[in-house]
Parts: sequence; C-alpha cells; structure tokens
Amino acid sequence: MKRMIIAGNWKMNMIPSAAKAFTEDIMNVLRQRDNKSTVILCPPFISISAVADSIGDMSISIGAQNCHEKPKGAFTGEISASMIADAGCAYCIVGHSERRRDFGENDTLIAEKIRILINAKLIPIWCIGESLEERNNGKTFAIIEKQLTTTLGELKDIDCSDIIIAYEPIWAIGTGLAATPEQAQEVHEFIYTILTGYNLNLPILYGGSVTGDNAASLLALPNINGALVGGASLSVESFTGIVDAANKQLH
Repeated sequence: MKRMIIAGNWKMNMIPSAAKAFTEDIMNVLRQRDNKSTVILCPPFISISAVADSIGDMSISIGAQNCHEKPKGAFTGEISASMIADAGCAYCIVGHSERRRDFGENDTLIAEKIRILINAKLIPIWCIGESLEERNNGKTFAIIEKQLTTTLGELKDIDCSDIIIAYEPIWAIGTGLAATPEQAQEVHEFIYTILTGYNLNLPILYGGSVTGDNAASLLALPNINGALVGGASLSVESFTGIVDAANKQLH
C-alpha cells in the first residue's frame, strides 16, 4: 500500500504562542478528517515544546529543522539530536538547500548529521535537489546521484532503512514554480533506481512550491510518497488541503 507523508517546514516563522494556536487550528481541521497520512510539523527550535504540548495524543508528529552533527559539546547556539528527541520530536530535516546554500553544508557533513539522528532514534528527512543552472545544463541526474552516493557512502555501516528522502529542486523552493508532475516523476524514478543499488526502499517526498492547488497532481504519481511543504504549511487551509490530497491517494 502506498505511504503518504506530509511534512510542514515552518522555517523561521511562528513564535511559541503563535505556533501553539496554529497547531490547535490544524488539529481542529484534521479531527474532522479520516486522516491516514503521516503528518509532521517542523517548527523552529524555540516553538517545538509549544507544538508538542498542543498536540497531546493527536496523531501528528513533530520534526526539527536541523541539528548539530556532534552529540554534545562547546558549540554555542547549536542544538543536539538528543535535545531534539527529548523535546518531543520524532523527525529532523537535514540537508535542506537553504542550509547547503547559506551555511555551506556539504554531503559529508549531512551524512554525519544523519548518523547522529539515527543513533538518537530520530528519523532524518534528507533533502536533495539541483539548482536551476544545473538543470538547464543537463546536470540534474549527475547532481542527484552525487548527493545520494556521497552521503550513503559515508553511512555504509549503519541501518538507513528508516530515512525519508525529500527531493526539492532548488529552483522551485519559494518561487511559486513547482516542478511539473513529469519532471518530478522522472527524478523520483531515478532516485529509486540509485537506492536499489544500496538495497534501500525509502519513501521519497516532493518539495518545492507545493500548494493545495498542485498537490493532487503531484501526489498521484506512483513514485511520490508525500510532500515537504514550505510556504503553504503556514496556512491552515493550504496545509490541510495538501493533507486531504494525500489522504485521497490512500482510499
């Protein structure tokens, strides 16, 4: 049976009081649904506890947006995987293109973060994707293969079977320009092919300007197992509309 995962990446939005109210609004909508999808909310670090308190026994999970690659130490301003887990998270985003671009994170560092998350019994949501220049130069598959093989090559000694991959074409993030269903399906199929060589069958989410309007056409594709949602996750109507589109794939 197809699995559907909808994760909302709130980025640097929502102070704790706003996060609490927003989470309650989402829960009020989802309580009225026959929700079969995995729903994950990824607030800023400071708002994780507020979201966890709001969720209670509701079947919504929490994810962090990043973690440090070391378990503890003199790293001022950083957050460890164990801190994230203790705050109530089950998931953590790693390798987001904004982290790669703005903080210089590379595939080897991302492998270290995935390792520390798995050791802390957290599920990594591992982001990969190409830039517009790379796509226009016909390098999409080469970039995707490098990101996958470099990171997985560093993780040969641990069980990676619980990882979630999020394909996020960088040119589609925050631009309103989502990949066409054909473009997304083509890359997702390629990712599955690479993973087969590592004996991995991982869920692959699509991310990049996913909205309530285009979610249904993207999520209907056979190799797309959900969405990592950015801007649209900050609207109750848009986010729950995407969850609705995911649920329709499971009936």
